Amino acid sequence: MAFFALPLVGLVRLASWSTLLTDLGSPEALDALRLSLICSLGATVLSVALGLPLAWTLARVSFPGKGFVRALVLLPLVLPPVVGGVALLAAFSRRGLIGGPLFDATSDGGLLAWLPGGPMQFTFSTTGVILAETFVALPFFVITVEAALRSMDQRYEDVAATLGAGRWLTFRRVTVPLVLPSLVAGAVLAWARALGEFGATITFAGNIAGRTQTLPLGVYLLLESRPEVAVALSLVLLAVSLTVIVALRDRWLERA
Repeated sequence: MAFFALPLVGLVRLASWSTLLTDLGSPEALDALRLSLICSLGATVLSVALGLPLAWTLARVSFPGKGFVRALVLLPLVLPPVVGGVALLAAFSRRGLIGGPLFDATSDGGLLAWLPGGPMQFTFSTTGVILAETFVALPFFVITVEAALRSMDQRYEDVAATLGAGRWLTFRRVTVPLVLPSLVAGAVLAWARALGEFGATITFAGNIAGRTQTLPLGVYLLLESRPEVAVALSLVLLAVSLTVIVALRDRWLERA
């Protein structure tokens, strides 16, 4: 307990409580807070949109290579975030497998040049931050929801089918309400993981103030130039993490 508690106590003692609100109100802190909120919420929406059908498929459908697919989904949990950022560069940069063709297609003379916003580029952009955060946060949602789908009593779905309900109606009116605690828990875990992402973000999207500099990146940059602001932002991340853990433990995880 002391091993876990002492660093946190040290962080709390290091904070300048008399100027905490002023530090959090600085332009650097406000930009990082705003960007982190936007990107983490965007990553959470993507995680739910991509993760829910993926979790349902892994829990309910048998197909060749299912074990490999599950391992691929769980890989970002153990993959070093910097390596994840390098992998994202290989896929979504201007010379990547997907990023290159998309950039060419949305440039002048390309098939998708009519799209607003000019050439589509993910690196060093807010969109790139959302992609990086989704890459590391998505597994948390998938494994939480898949476990709930596997453990739920499927007889309720069978009864709904015998009463004439189609698959989509059964999913909306029976399955989703039964696994709702796990859906909420998975989404909150994904959001918290996205909020604290550092390695993949700085590798893939860079550290540009107002565009890609989220809270963790702001802490890293300000630690030498304005340490009091870095500590204040660290306290924000600490408070959010502690709140998520306590809320999920007492309200959702026990019901999931």
